[in-house]
Amino acid sequence: MTKFHPASLVRELVELGVRDMGENRHQEAAAKAADVDDARVRWHFVGQLQSNKAKAVRAYAATVHSVDRESLVRALSGDDGRETGVFLEIGLSDEPGRGGVDPAAAESLAELVLAAPGLRLLGVMGVAPLGAEPRAAFARLRGVSERIRGLDPGAVAISAGMSGDFREAILEGATHLRIGTAITGKRDPSG
Repeated sequence: MTKFHPASLVRELVELGVRDMGENRHQEAAAKAADVDDARVRWHFVGQLQSNKAKAVRAYAATVHSVDRESLVRALSGDDGRETGVFLEIGLSDEPGRGGVDPAAAESLAELVLAAPGLRLLGVMGVAPLGAEPRAAFARLRGVSERIRGLDPGAVAISAGMSGDFREAILEGATHLRIGTAITGKRDPSG
C-alpha cells in the first residue's frame, strides 16, 4: 500500500522489482497510476468502492479486492476485451462501516461474478475485526474460500493480512498481503 506516499516512491519500488501496488482511495490511485504510467505496475484497488466509480477504477486497476455486492459486480463488468480480477470481500465482523458480503451470501455473489463479462474471480478477501484475534477471523475466511472453490476451482487466492497481522493471515493460507507501513513507513495523510 502506498497511500499518502508520493508517486516517486512507487517509481522507486518499481526499480527495486516491486510490481504490485495497492491503493484504497480512487482519487489518489488514479492520479498515481497516471503519473507513474509504467506497464510493469499492476494496480490493486483494495478500498471500499462506490458503484459510480467502478468504471473509472477498472480503467487502471488490474485487480479489485473489495467486491461485496451485486451492484458493484454490474458496475465493474464490461465486454471491452479487458479482464479485471476480483476478490469477494467477506465480512468478518459486525462493525459499522466495515465492508464485506455476509459469509452466507458469498456463493451467490461468486455466481454473479462468474457470469459477468470482463471479470475473473480470483478468490476472497477479508479484514480481521479490530480488537479480535486475527487468526480466528482468517480461519473463517479460509472456510469461505473453500466453499467458493467449490464453484470455481481456480478461485484459490486469499487476500488477507496487513502490516500488523500478516503472519496470522499466512498461517491461514493468505496468498495476497496488503502491507503498507511495514514496507513504506508511516504515512502523512496531510500530504
